Amino acid sequence: MTTTTGTTGNGCLTKLSDLNELARKSKKKRLAVAVAHDEHCLEAICAVDRMGLVEAILVGNEKKIHEIAGKLNLDVSQMRIINEEVDANSVKIAVSMVRNKEADILMKGNVPTAVFLRGVLDKENGLRKGDVLSHFALFEVPTYHKLLGLTDAAMIPAPDFKTKVALTVNAVEFMNKLGYAKPKVAVLAAVEMVNEAMPATLDGALLSKMSQRGQIKNCIIDGPLAYDNAVSAASAKHKGIVSDVAGDADLLIVPDIEAGNILYKAFGFSANAKLAAVVLGAAAPIVLTSRSDTEESKQASIVMAAAI
Repeated sequence: MTTTTGTTGNGCLTKLSDLNELARKSKKKRLAVAVAHDEHCLEAICAVDRMGLVEAILVGNEKKIHEIAGKLNLDVSQMRIINEEVDANSVKIAVSMVRNKEADILMKGNVPTAVFLRGVLDKENGLRKGDVLSHFALFEVPTYHKLLGLTDAAMIPAPDFKTKVALTVNAVEFMNKLGYAKPKVAVLAAVEMVNEAMPATLDGALLSKMSQRGQIKNCIIDGPLAYDNAVSAASAKHKGIVSDVAGDADLLIVPDIEAGNILYKAFGFSANAKLAAVVLGAAAPIVLTSRSDTEESKQASIVMAAAI
């Protein structure tokens, strides 16, 4: 991966800590937490609360919330706590608060993802906005010259082309709200040449053409690009690739969840990358972190949701 310093114009962020300043400039957000009696969740929430960036509303078992707070020496005395001991009901309450504009961000606590998403996707009372919920991660990789977005590593197993358009739009619109006027989007495949036997290359070419024709707005898309071409200007030059995106990508679109999940975890476990992640496509940002995510990444995820 290139270490050459690239442009940081176009609203590009270079460190996850840049999100803190964005959040401070934004209106303070209300965070509704479903099933909030969770140690890691409460630690992250309290850390962001001390920064003055969110107002937390904790929905869950009040007794357990106070027990955890006491055990970890966390101050939840100024937070609103709604006592609900049934997980599904806790999710319904938190979702309804976001739907009714009583909260701006939804966060998953100590509840199975399937139960949580069932409440989010409820046709009558959920937060469904479009057809596709997608996962977006923003990485601070030590060897790259700016933050690097990635979608989708957690929600959509095998997106068809229509779904890839939707998840690309979800990510671009979110990055626009973070201040990126025209994020540079690389659609990844194994090679940079269109090959009808490799569907990911066809998707990359079509997405690129849609961007050129203005069908996908407020971004620059190029594809297909192999990973090295997307993040290394030297590699792109060596292969004779002339592109505004190659070597300077802001956002990576992966072919499927396997590629996304492997890249996501390789960044974190092998490249010592820091990350923030949210689920997009609902009526509000959703913080849905993995059990393997660090405490720092959980905090950064809340801050990123609060920064738009």
